[in-house]
Amino acid sequence: MNNGDVSQGRRRFLIGATSVVGGIGVVGAAVPFVASWNPSAKAEAAGAPVSVNVGKLEPGQQITVEWRGKPVWIIRRTPEMLEGIEGLNDTVKDPESEAPQQPTYIDNIYRSLQPEIAVLVGLCTHLGCVPSYRPEVAPADLGPNWVGGLFCPCHGSRYDLAGRVYEAQPAPLNLEVPPHRFDDDSTLTIGLDPEGA
Repeated sequence: MNNGDVSQGRRRFLIGATSVVGGIGVVGAAVPFVASWNPSAKAEAAGAPVSVNVGKLEPGQQITVEWRGKPVWIIRRTPEMLEGIEGLNDTVKDPESEAPQQPTYIDNIYRSLQPEIAVLVGLCTHLGCVPSYRPEVAPADLGPNWVGGLFCPCHGSRYDLAGRVYEAQPAPLNLEVPPHRFDDDSTLTIGLDPEGA
């Protein structure tokens, strides 16, 4: 046996061993890198539909749920609240909701699938502050013409109980109505359109 044969065998062995170890290292580094492209469970959940039981929601009551990182208000409106909405058509900027702040299947002045249930994104369309739910009629701080609605404390924007912004307010648009549907009499799902919509 001469030294040339031993060196060639060693060389082939070392090259093969180094290649295998290097390949394992490349795969080991690539797996976490490629996995980082997938959205996290939290990110997936943030865009997922949210189902809410509205069966126990009392007339006049408001609840807040989170959808896509935004507060979404669900308000069960009373007959008096619905009358107040009807009486404000001359007072709001966009009474027919012509600006695209709601899905196309929401096409009434109540801006809802069912008149008594309002579903609104709770962010002012001026600078994104969270308005307050103010259902009381004619409170001292809002004046004698207030019939209930939503008031943004940041810059004073006022909305009716359909989320329509009053004239001469800092907010340029009505509150957003997210896509939603009723799965049954008491289950509301935010983030999904009704069947056939």
